[in-house]
Amino acid sequence: MGKAIELNEAAFKKEALEGKGVVLVDFWAPWCGPCEMMEPFFDELSDEVHAKICKVNVDEYPAIASEYGIRSIPAMLVFKDGHKIDQLTGFMHKDDLREKLEAY
Repeated sequence: MGKAIELNEAAFKKEALEGKGVVLVDFWAPWCGPCEMMEPFFDELSDEVHAKICKVNVDEYPAIASEYGIRSIPAMLVFKDGHKIDQLTGFMHKDDLREKLEAY
């Protein structure tokens, strides 16, 4: 099974801002219940969709979250060819996430 890619500042720039194709970045924290419930979805989706699935821990990298106005989690940003094209907030079921990602 695939695994969502953990990002730091340098990796965020490389994967989300300089990457090609669709990249979903999940903003999460270990104390967030809905984030914990969604975690398996991201690992599974990394094998099921064409998008690259990445994660940013907001406790470890608050500057990235702040730069993109992330005020509540779970929150997900979708980038395509380095440009932010969508923002999703709150708990989402795996099938809903898959449907969203397949539309890009």
